[in-house]
This record gives sequence, structure tokens and C-alpha cells, in this order.
Amino acid sequence: MKKRKWLSVLVVFTIFFLSACAQSSGGNGEKVVNIGYSGPLSGAAAYYGENTLNGLKMAVEDINKEGFEVNGDKYKLNVVALDDKYLPNETASNGKRLVQENQTPIIFSPHSGGISALQVFNEVDNFIVSAYSSEPDIVERGNTLTVRIPPSYEGYIEPFSDYAMDNFGKKLAAIPPVTQYGKDWAEAIIPYWESAGGEVVHKASVDYSKDTDFFTLLTNALKEEPDVLFIGGPSEPTAKIVSQARQLGYDGGFIVMDQAKLDEMKNVTGSYEVLEGAIGVVPLIYTEYSGTKEFIDKYREKHDKDPGSEAGYHYLAMYVFVEAMKAAGSVDDAKLIREHIEDGLTNLPDDKKVYDLKHIEENGAIENFIRMGVIKDGEFEEVDVE
Repeated sequence: MKKRKWLSVLVVFTIFFLSACAQSSGGNGEKVVNIGYSGPLSGAAAYYGENTLNGLKMAVEDINKEGFEVNGDKYKLNVVALDDKYLPNETASNGKRLVQENQTPIIFSPHSGGISALQVFNEVDNFIVSAYSSEPDIVERGNTLTVRIPPSYEGYIEPFSDYAMDNFGKKLAAIPPVTQYGKDWAEAIIPYWESAGGEVVHKASVDYSKDTDFFTLLTNALKEEPDVLFIGGPSEPTAKIVSQARQLGYDGGFIVMDQAKLDEMKNVTGSYEVLEGAIGVVPLIYTEYSGTKEFIDKYREKHDKDPGSEAGYHYLAMYVFVEAMKAAGSVDDAKLIREHIEDGLTNLPDDKKVYDLKHIEENGAIENFIRMGVIKDGEFEEVDVE
């Protein structure tokens, strides 16, 4: 019995040892850095999650063609992706697993609830949270190992609202998603709308994880005869709300939260005509920076569809982190890598600049540009933001 017991222990130890070796070295002698990802890969937000992961994986594939050197050692990257179903508690569990089993110095999270869950323990467990969310509170908590990639949504509140009031009217019906992100957006835009002389005639919320038919929700909102609907969330269900509002006879405007992308919504509605009067962020396909066209072309070839900004930002962020690792002289010291993010931005090759990121603030926010667009006369049109 003792011999069998020791044999079992030996087998377990051998498996663990081989697993650790697999995580630290590649097939050709290169060392491997595991990069964590926890996002929605199933459920209503799965399309959004897949897009974020696609951008990250594309960057890793490109980087691994030649690998990269840190202190004379050659490295390649390996993405370890886990599904959190858009649930913060699942993100937290995934984060613990990624750190304990895969020693990930960086974990990408594409939703504010998940980011918040990781921030509870990331400083203790020593990993960077690569935060893809425009929630301003993410970088206001004093978390020293958080890097927020996209711009804060606070910059959209005024231009979106002013354009909607000027072009459609002052009566707003707010129907944000039930997520914390949706609540925070609503709590930011509603006071501004009212302070600017507008009236909020209806407030409700929608749970995209449960609701697929929005007719009752919209019927109640449209009874108040709003001029503008405030909506948002993942592109696909947001587009369905627009379509069903049109079917109910609504002909006003839409303020669209930045998570939803107008070009992706068009793929659901079938045309921009249905989206007439929608105000949102500028889609990546209408953006022109030094590395944008090459990325779009490669993404289309690989995935047979247009990339959204979430794919572009994840692609770009991975390159920034690699450049930061080079400058830090470390692939696993999260604090040191975070200290060299500015170097990562400075040393980023021009042909990888899908967006033009400036510098990182002390709180972890990367400075970015605010750009907005509208659907007017059945076409996309960018609007200058003063």
C-alpha cells in the first residue's frame, strides 16, 4: 500500500513539474510568459468577449513569429483565456486560478464588474489588471497595478447630450443595462441632461442576460413620448432595442453607450437607416492612425469581419505591455512592468499604433482622444468634439 501511495505522489509531482516546465519554456528553447484573460465567452455578451479576445490573440500570434528578448532571454507569449459569463464573481475565481496555476503577470478584463473584482486582490497577488472599460472609477481607487486602456466615458457625456438636445429635443428616456457599468453611465448622463435644461421622462433598465424581447420595456418608455432614448451595452442586443423601437413607431434619436459600436449594430439592423439619429463612439473602421489599416486588413482576413475598437485596443495593449517588459528587464515583476508602461507607449512601433495613445497618468489611465460620430441621412458621420 505504501509503495502505491508513494507512486501516486510521484505521478502527481511529475505532472505538476512537467506542467510548470511547459509554462516556462517553449518547444524551441524559448521561455513562455502566460497572459491571462477573463471575459464573457458565453451568454448575451459572448460576441463582445470574443472580439476582445480576438485582438489579444492576434497580437500574441504576431509577437510570437519572432518572439522578444528581455535581458538576453528569448520569450514567447501564451494566452490563457477563461469564460466569466460577464459575472464579477466568476472573474474573481478565474483571476485566482490564472495566477495560481499559470503565474500570469497580467490579466485582461473587458468589463467593469470583473475589473473591480480583480482589484480586490491583484496588488497582493502581484499581477497587473489590464482594464478595458471606460468606467472612470477604475483608476480612482488608488490601485497601483491597474492600467486602463480606453478613454473615460465622462468625456462623452457632454458632447453626446448636447448634440441630441440640439437635433432631437429635450425629453430623454433612459434604458441602460442593469450592469454596474450601465448604472454608472446613467448616473453620469442623467444629471447632466437635467442641468442642461432637459427632462428625463422615463427610467428603466434591461438585463441582457435574461431579456431578448424588449417590446414591453419600450412600449412603457415610448408612452412618455421621448425625443431621445439612452441605451447601450453589447452591440447585438443594443441594436435589437433600436430595431424594436422603430417597429413601434419611434422616430427620435439615440444616445448609445460606448460599449456598443455603430458599425456592429448596423450588422444586426441590416442598414444605417434603422440607426438614423444614433450618437456613439467612432468605430475603428473609420479611424486612421499609422497602424490602423494594416490591423483592419489582417483582422478581416483572419476573421472575415470588421474589427471593433475592443479588438484594436487589446491588440495594441499587448504590444505596449511587451515593450514595457523589455524596458523593465522583467516578464514577471508586475510592479516593475507597471512602472515602465510609459516606456512601452514611447517605444511602440508606428505600424502597431492602431490608436494614438499618448502617455499614462499616475493613476493608471492612458491618455486617449475622445471622438464621436452620428448616423445622419443613412450614413456615418464624425462630429468634432470641442
